[in-house]
Amino acid sequence: LLLPSQPCWREYLTTRIEQNMVVNCTCPISECRAQPTTAFIYSIVSSEEIIAKYEKALLRGYVECCSNLTWCTNPQGCDQILLKDGFGYGAACSKCSWISCFNCNFPEAHYPASCSHMSHMTCAKCNHGFCWRCLKPWKPTHKDYYNCSAMVSKAAWQEKRFQDYNERCTFHHRAREFATSLRNRVSSVREIPKIRTLTFLLDACKVLEQARKVLAYSCVYSYYNQDTESMDIVEQQIESLELHTNAL
Repeated sequence: LLLPSQPCWREYLTTRIEQNMVVNCTCPISECRAQPTTAFIYSIVSSEEIIAKYEKALLRGYVECCSNLTWCTNPQGCDQILLKDGFGYGAACSKCSWISCFNCNFPEAHYPASCSHMSHMTCAKCNHGFCWRCLKPWKPTHKDYYNCSAMVSKAAWQEKRFQDYNERCTFHHRAREFATSLRNRVSSVREIPKIRTLTFLLDACKVLEQARKVLAYSCVYSYYNQDTESMDIVEQQIESLELHTNAL
């Protein structure tokens, strides 16, 4: 490992770290499979910025190797590591309070809808993936508009049942965004002396956010389980929750 000069090693390791290829990198000498140790890298690389990137790479590699660990999936960005609880519903992040799903790639926990319910739709003709709710491309941000010449989704839009559930789901997601916005606005005026009413409002907004989230994903659950015998009871519970949520 010490045959190349120190400047050569420094340039080589810095490049590997910058390219996020340092975790499994080997000696630059041809046919040498030896891997530089962490202690060796610390002794060669002196830049604090590069060392910080190296430590982040080590952390990413560790999390990816551990089946019981995962990153918080908050689309707004969060670097918290979560311990999977094994129950499938996820747990609130201790840093940002976002609740991730541990069983699928959907960016948040989606109870009562199952992971199979949340699987995105795929065009049968061009394999274009899109969100079943807004019909935009399957991306966490949904920034680009859905555009497919096959128009396979047109049949779904023309189906009244799909339209009804889609509208209800969209309404609850927007109402949830409103509750979040309201909570943030209330939080911004908390610098004044504590007022009991403001505390109640904050708690009420949190309840609203959670209720709207459950109602939105209940639409997905109901859409896929409409013909099951238990749906009468489920629909009654959903109706009751929606009634009380609207009142709140």
